[in-house]
Amino acid sequence: MAAETFGGATVVIDLGLARGEPDEYARPVGSTVPAWFAPVLIAVVVLLSSAASAAPPPPVLSPLLSLQVGPADPYTLTEGGDLLAQTYGQLNAYALDDGRLKWQAGSSSPTYRLRTGGGLVLMRPWSGNRGDPGTTAISLTSGAAQWRRSGNVVTIPGSATLLAVSGVRSSSGSGRRVQGTVDAVDPATGSTRWQVTVPSTAVLLGVPGPVGQDPRMLLVHDSRTAAVHDLSTGKQLAGTALPAADYGPDNPVVSGGLLLLRHPTPTGRMVSAFDPVTLEQRWSRPAGYAFGVTSCGRLACLTGPDGVRAVDLADGLQRWFKAGWRGVEQRNGMVVAYGTRTGETDPVGVIDPETGAVLTDLHGWRPVPASGGGDQLVVTRPADGGGRTMVAIAGPGDAGPRVLADLPPGTGDCQSAPSRLVCRSSAGDLIVWAYRKKG
Repeated sequence: MAAETFGGATVVIDLGLARGEPDEYARPVGSTVPAWFAPVLIAVVVLLSSAASAAPPPPVLSPLLSLQVGPADPYTLTEGGDLLAQTYGQLNAYALDDGRLKWQAGSSSPTYRLRTGGGLVLMRPWSGNRGDPGTTAISLTSGAAQWRRSGNVVTIPGSATLLAVSGVRSSSGSGRRVQGTVDAVDPATGSTRWQVTVPSTAVLLGVPGPVGQDPRMLLVHDSRTAAVHDLSTGKQLAGTALPAADYGPDNPVVSGGLLLLRHPTPTGRMVSAFDPVTLEQRWSRPAGYAFGVTSCGRLACLTGPDGVRAVDLADGLQRWFKAGWRGVEQRNGMVVAYGTRTGETDPVGVIDPETGAVLTDLHGWRPVPASGGGDQLVVTRPADGGGRTMVAIAGPGDAGPRVLADLPPGTGDCQSAPSRLVCRSSAGDLIVWAYRKKG
């Protein structure tokens, strides 16, 4: 044992058993250094060293992948978390999580857009007026060519069934108004499984089946005869005559499990609801000035120049009305309202569909098209007279968007997925950005 003096204080230093102290030796009670001092000092030193050496947090918006593409080359984000990009005729698939190239499909004819269904990429080349270009199917997993067949191959939401149709030139959208036949396509071979004949033309859309069962196909023929078909066999399951209507690109629509049709009557324009399984009419109510019907959570929203009114799908009774609004849209489980004094397509905010109350103010922001689900909305807005573009995210409970960062000047044509943002740069490149919440 030894004693030394430091600053007037005497410290007893224990030299251990090697100096002859007995086994039951205990620290002298007169020591001024507490027993906990050494381990606490070591912990503080380790903490300070870790803080000094820790890497700074990654930026909230950082580039992950850059691709050279043509100005008209299409791209899309899949529900499985991949980026599909056609570059000068070659189709490439990249993983959005790390940017790695998964496969290349080789040279193919340029297409207007990329569609997926049944585990396939469905490519329909530009044709101009040279007749039917057909549809080529490529494996979404490997990029291997699977088959090619005539017709435009379309999908039914919620079903793996593929349908080959011959479209009618109209404003009804691709694959909605059809003629000739509707063929169910085997995803593995491209062969026809069953066929339904369309005597003249008809509007085609998917409708819900009974609870727990797959969706079904609805054909509304020129004769106003509606027919529901099983997607497994093509068998007709129900049929009825519907009121005369324009049967445009958004009429009828499926909302809340019902088929909603806007149609004229001698006493004025009406909206009628039909059971998509039996085609029996459930209710009918005045349509007012409504030119569209959109899903609003558990309600249906009638949109027109006088505003947006939400009606109960059980009986058609009005639940709320917002003058000045011009439309609503469901995005990532949220409902966004549009229509301000400065423009009909300007976002109002994320709303509570049950009451119409604005939950998140989106004035000045533009929602980015999204895929892959999630509970956040990616939005952008120009700043400094368009010299820069801010990107932000809005989620449940946010009073307003949370700004992440600025995008480079000239960035546009964006799509989003959970924690990813894909945009075209001013140079025409396709950039995949990784984003995270601040804090």
